[in-house]
Amino acid sequence: MKTLTSSKDLAINGAPPCFTAPLHVGRPNIGSREDFMKLASDIFERRWLSNNGPLVQELEKRIADFLGVKHCVAICNGTVALEIAIRALELEGEVIVPSYTFIATAHALQWQAITPVFADIDPKTHALDPAAVRRMITPKTTGIIGVHLWGNTAPIEELQEIADEFRLNLLFDAAHAFACSHRGQMIGNFGRCEVFSFHATKFFNTFEGGAVATNDDALAETMRLMRNFGFAGFDNVVYSGTNGKMIEIAAAMGLVNLDAIEGVIEINRRNYEHYRQELAGLPGITLLGFDESERRNFQYVVIEVGTGCPVNRDRIIETLHAENVLARKYFWPGCHQMKPYRDLYPDAGLSLPNTITVADKVIVLPTGTAVDEQDIIAICAIIRILIAGQ
Repeated sequence: MKTLTSSKDLAINGAPPCFTAPLHVGRPNIGSREDFMKLASDIFERRWLSNNGPLVQELEKRIADFLGVKHCVAICNGTVALEIAIRALELEGEVIVPSYTFIATAHALQWQAITPVFADIDPKTHALDPAAVRRMITPKTTGIIGVHLWGNTAPIEELQEIADEFRLNLLFDAAHAFACSHRGQMIGNFGRCEVFSFHATKFFNTFEGGAVATNDDALAETMRLMRNFGFAGFDNVVYSGTNGKMIEIAAAMGLVNLDAIEGVIEINRRNYEHYRQELAGLPGITLLGFDESERRNFQYVVIEVGTGCPVNRDRIIETLHAENVLARKYFWPGCHQMKPYRDLYPDAGLSLPNTITVADKVIVLPTGTAVDEQDIIAICAIIRILIAGQ
């Protein structure tokens, strides 16, 4: 890695890239390899690879204890976890979701012949705007899926109030909010249930995996049946189910990474502070903040490129990519603009002005254990030099 001194150093103008190897958003964090290999060896010794093995059971218990919830139901991935939660809650008709989210939130509904109804977001928090949710309720509405973004939380009480008033099911896509809290209580305790993703790109991963956290005994039992084809015992199928089981090797990775989670959060927090220092004072660049009175995972470093910046968002992305900094636009252009939903609901954007504005501003920058202070200094120098050269 080299130190940038002028706009002539930018690779987009012909110089070599600043980083010889790409810096990605969401590069995996990995705990102790030695501990993981020990657990993997134990799996081979037991020859119990799947079907609710002892490591899956241990991971579920440890996560439930960590979150302070009654039940953690481990699932093969976050999308299937969301699909199972939706089906277990018997949602149908229409369910209100943000368009500003990962496409799986909408797909999990559409795949089950449920219409995702896109509501607008609060431009300050990027989470669902309760007033917009109210406007989208119809007699066909059966639920609301709130999405916690970036390691911050959705307006939980306001959404719960709406759900109670209209007798709707409320659940949360908490893929970004593992190890975070709301008013002192850990995410996982809100709504009917909360769904986590433990994909490799998440700060806490099980290679590939997910889970549903809930304090509802009956709902947890239903989801446990559903993830294993509806089997209750060896030969007794009592429920219509699917194959959503987490395998033992994924649980082993989860246990190792759970041991390391506080260290990863501290690195994320430190990286965020370095970005805040290096980006301070850049015209039109706003670093999305965190409520640091709560527990946060600092999983994402998010900036908005406003009208006061002399270069637009896409030009910054282009330049960073040329320097091997693979920053992302998340969640551009919004689910409603993706082809399946654009074709089905061509006028959805008329009610989503904040979603469109935010989607055109956001850049997510690399962080995590693969990034250090010098990397962050160089990344911010690229942005600073680009802006200064305009």
